[in-house]
Parts: sequence; C-alpha cells; structure tokens
Amino acid sequence: MQSLYVEGNSAMHRLSPRVKLVALAIFSIVVFISENIALLSLAVLMTAIAWRMVGMPLADGLRRLRPVFLTIAIVALFNLIFNHWHDALVTLLRLTALMLLAATVTATTTIAQFIDEVTALARPLERTGRVQADDIGLAIGLVLRFVPEILNRYQAIREAHQARGLQIRPITLLAPLIILTLRDADNVASAIDARGIRRHGS
Repeated sequence: MQSLYVEGNSAMHRLSPRVKLVALAIFSIVVFISENIALLSLAVLMTAIAWRMVGMPLADGLRRLRPVFLTIAIVALFNLIFNHWHDALVTLLRLTALMLLAATVTATTTIAQFIDEVTALARPLERTGRVQADDIGLAIGLVLRFVPEILNRYQAIREAHQARGLQIRPITLLAPLIILTLRDADNVASAIDARGIRRHGS
C-alpha cells in the first residue's frame, strides 16, 4: 500500500501532529463561519503556500489535488447556477482553502502519527464500554492507507478499459473497483484478527 505522506523537513513536518489536527479543526470552523471574500482569499493563499512548502514537485502536487479540486469546481458551478455569484465564490474559496490545508496536514503526518493521536483522543470514550480507542485509531489509519490505493486501482482499471478499446462508464469501472477493494479489506481484516491486534473481549 502507498501512503499520502511525503518525506521532508519543512516547518509543517516538524510541527506536532496534535497541533496540526487541532489547527485544521479550528481553521475549518473559521472558514465556514466567514463569508468575507477577502479573508477567504487570504486563507487560500496561505494554505497554498503551506502546501508548496511540503517540498513536493509541482506536477505531483497538482496531480494529487486535481480530483478533489474538480469536485469543488463542480459544487461551485452548481452554486453559481442556482444561487448568487457571491455564494458560489465563497463556496469555492472555502473548500479550496480547506482542501489545501487538509492535504498539507496529510502529506506531513505519517499514518502512525495519525493513529497515535486519534487513539489518544478517543481514549476517554473507552469509559463508556462501547468502543476501543485502539480500534478507532486503527480504522482511521486503514482509511488513510486505502485512499491512495483505491485511487491508483481506479486509474489502473480505467487504463485497462482504454487499452481494450472499451467505453469508459462509471458502472463498468466501479463494479471491479468495489470487488477488489472489498477483497483487500477482507484480507486485511483477516490479517488483523490473526495477529490479535484488535482486543475485543480483553
């Protein structure tokens, strides 16, 4: 499996994972409260600078962000069609700023760091007797690990269809993608249980 983490020694890499996650949460609240275009534009500029500081080649960085940005552009376009242009622009700036900061945090934080922080934050929930903090951290870590793998598999299936001269349709791409992903998920779950990583009933 591949990771979204990018090796580096930038200021964001050196920052505490907990600080980054808390900052991301606070930033998300701020950008969704504000409707000031100047402030949101500044947020986009600052997060773009932070993203470039990760140290990734520009082409690789744009390739990572392209699918998400296309989704944001579609959402903004629908807003432009059905609402005032100001609302559409606010939506575009909000989501772009949030995407850039989230991508920066993800690229500068290892899976292990994510798991450790999520597990620590979820530890108080164990008092309810309904959840295991280690399981929550593990689940988050697996999601982060599977995202790039699923994207790569989607691209591989798409290229295979193109090579065979088959028409590209969402249903023909999603069916094999879902089957392969569920198969991998089942294999990972079996491996986890075999190693006794989950501690239910302990």
